[in-house]
Amino acid sequence: MKILIIQQKRIGDVLTSTILCNTLKQNYPDATIDFMCYADCIDVLAGNPNIDSVITLTPEIKKSTLDFLKFIFKIRSRKYTILIDVYGKLETNLISIFSGAYYKISYHKWYSSLFYNHNLKRHQDNETTENGHAIDNRLLLLKPILKSFNKTDCKPKLYVSSAENNYASSLFKKHNLSDENKIIMISLLGSEKAKTYPLEYMAKVIEFVAAERDVKILFNYFPNQIKEARTIFDLCSETTKTKIAFDLLGHDLRSFIAIMNKCDVIIGNDGGAVNIAKALDKPSFTIFSPHVRKNDWAVFENGLTNIAVHLKDYKPELFNLKSSKEIKHDFLSLYQALNPELFKEQLLFFLNQNLKK
Repeated sequence: MKILIIQQKRIGDVLTSTILCNTLKQNYPDATIDFMCYADCIDVLAGNPNIDSVITLTPEIKKSTLDFLKFIFKIRSRKYTILIDVYGKLETNLISIFSGAYYKISYHKWYSSLFYNHNLKRHQDNETTENGHAIDNRLLLLKPILKSFNKTDCKPKLYVSSAENNYASSLFKKHNLSDENKIIMISLLGSEKAKTYPLEYMAKVIEFVAAERDVKILFNYFPNQIKEARTIFDLCSETTKTKIAFDLLGHDLRSFIAIMNKCDVIIGNDGGAVNIAKALDKPSFTIFSPHVRKNDWAVFENGLTNIAVHLKDYKPELFNLKSSKEIKHDFLSLYQALNPELFKEQLLFFLNQNLKK
């Protein structure tokens, strides 16, 4: 049996969708499972024993009608029995309908029955689920093919090689970090401005953490974000700066994964870095953007090792009668209302729980 999982989107989405591969392989150990994603996300799939091959739909193929048709027929030639489309956009609608798969599964939309023979309705926005919507909505996609399965082992997992671990160790040694140091990764910036906690507030968070614990602090940022990273660094006190290894960065996603694997916890903006940390079983303290629904991505929150905060937790009246479009438009003023003082006690509790003195 051949199975194709399609997840065209960002790193966190791709990593989260690997739970489908993991669960399917447990139930169909002899199945061939392929995964389709964007090329810049394949590093989170490396080493996963539940994925047999990765297929990438490149921008060049998408821009050419002829090349896209060739791509569709290449998929059809693989003769998949099951196709699960987590993305559900036009390009994957077309791939699905022409795939020839017996089971074509996706989420319910008003037009989805034209492309899929199994359409699952997502959990309602106001509905609380066991593992968070991002996880439990994906598990819904298994209902047409699995009557029952183990939901207690549905965490995304990352696999770090010994060579990658050795690389991270040598990098830490170069920056005078030892195995005895408690190391905190700061998810410094979001994927866009509307998902980035105000820089002056993030500096206050770092100040608080540095004052509370004898730790070393790493910053997670891309090279094109160095200006914002430097701004946050410059807002920190001289004492705190001595605890920050500002230039300790990986050269690609796999090296970041290896570096994160040697950290003790992660604190900061919701995004791919936090999802990677969770897949490595690292405790996380996540600050959500006001326009992101916490129920969707606050996965595996247990109030101990994984804690998430959102402005709506403290000032729900600011969201009354506002549409999601209005909330995103007002993200700057709403972010300003999420002063670190609001969640200082929760952050201290998190540090006490996960960074034992």
